[in-house]
Amino acid sequence: MDWDKLRIFHSVAEAGSLTHAGDQLHLSQSAVSRQIRALEESLDTTLFRRHARGLILTEQGELLLEATRSMARRLEATAARIRDSKDEVYGDLRVTTTMGFGTLWLAPRLPRLFERYPNLRLELMLEERILDLPMREADLAIRMKEPSQADLIRRRIMEVRIRLYASRAYVEREGLPQSIEDLVSRRLIVQNPGSPQVRAGGEFVQPLVAQANSTLTVNTYFGILQGVIHGVGIGSLPDYITAGFPDLVQVLPGLESAVIPVYLAYVQELRHNKRVCAFRDFVLEEITAHLRTMAPGPD
Repeated sequence: MDWDKLRIFHSVAEAGSLTHAGDQLHLSQSAVSRQIRALEESLDTTLFRRHARGLILTEQGELLLEATRSMARRLEATAARIRDSKDEVYGDLRVTTTMGFGTLWLAPRLPRLFERYPNLRLELMLEERILDLPMREADLAIRMKEPSQADLIRRRIMEVRIRLYASRAYVEREGLPQSIEDLVSRRLIVQNPGSPQVRAGGEFVQPLVAQANSTLTVNTYFGILQGVIHGVGIGSLPDYITAGFPDLVQVLPGLESAVIPVYLAYVQELRHNKRVCAFRDFVLEEITAHLRTMAPGPD
């Protein structure tokens, strides 16, 4: 297949219009149309169907677009590696992590990252689904379990535990529970059992919820945090958020989930990538500072 025709096809498929693709490629609509026709003839198939709102990809067109998107990502990564021969850190970096860690721990620290690397373009992909790093769905991942995919550089960067917290105003109003039995009469705020979550978190709250008279279930830790802050009840939260919310009071210290390991991972081919290395080192520095706030003292 002709590379130029594939490039034009990719632009048309993404734009959904011959005119818009032509504007981007600095070609006339008729020139773009001729190239698409020639590509369809070489493949002996139809790639687009006309629609009132523009062009619609056929099934064969969807298959080809998937291939050209993969090519575009790889070319972009190759170009970035070539540019990385320079000293500065700039360009695109796609990072995936969980909704809770991304919103409650990582995002508040990003101003320091951009202050250090003002030309970095960061895309945060916050979801519980494990993205495929070897297939370049993301460049770097921070996950609450060890990645199982092969050919990854992985590093255990911290440990998390789920604990119970209440707002200071709630404790002043309702008092601080002194035993697990005291939790029966309190409203517990926990993750919805059907929402994606680490096993240790679910196993921690399950027996507590089974005994509680009243519960509020939420599908994200951000939602649980909002309920706790506004005095709805006592919530199960990962301990990495406490440094950012000094008005949280731990309930029943010593009652906690099993250890949840946190891993940072990326593919072998990006081990010398300046953006990946810069982000990795930044996260490790922030974790070191975070751990100091969690456990102050000379040790």
